[in-house]
Formats: sequence, structure tokens, C-alpha cells
Amino acid sequence: MYVCSCFGITEEQVQEHAAAGACTPRQIASASKAGTDCGSCVRRIQGILGRGQCPRRAALDRGEPPLTAQPAPAAASPAVAA
Repeated sequence: MYVCSCFGITEEQVQEHAAAGACTPRQIASASKAGTDCGSCVRRIQGILGRGQCPRRAALDRGEPPLTAQPAPAAASPAVAA
């Protein structure tokens, strides 16, 4: 069944993004655009997310550190000709 008719996003796709770590409607929107046009699907997305355990929340409940973004490696500086 479609959750977001603006972008053709199904409930199954929202669940797949949630299983991959998206725990909020904003994270679902970043992954799929669902909820970014008219916004009428945001409450349905919240309902879907509320049905299952969020992998990030489960990790925090187990006392594991939160997932953080890894800094990009520094680019090698070009050699300066003397």
C-alpha cells in the first residue's frame, strides 16, 4: 500500500529504510523523499516507525554508543615547488 502518493513510496519501502536505520520521519524523508511534498503522509510514517524497534534506539538501550558520522579523510596537500 502506498504511504506517500506524491513520490510513490510504499509501506514496505518505509519499513526497509527503518530496518536500515532511519528512525524518524525526517530520516525517512532523507532516504526516500516521502513526506517532503504535501506532508499528508508524515503521520502514517510515524505510525509505521512506531510499530517496530528502531535499530539505533535498540543499540542505545543495550548501552552501545550512538552511531556518529565518521569525518572525511584529509586530502593530501600538494607538494609546493620551490
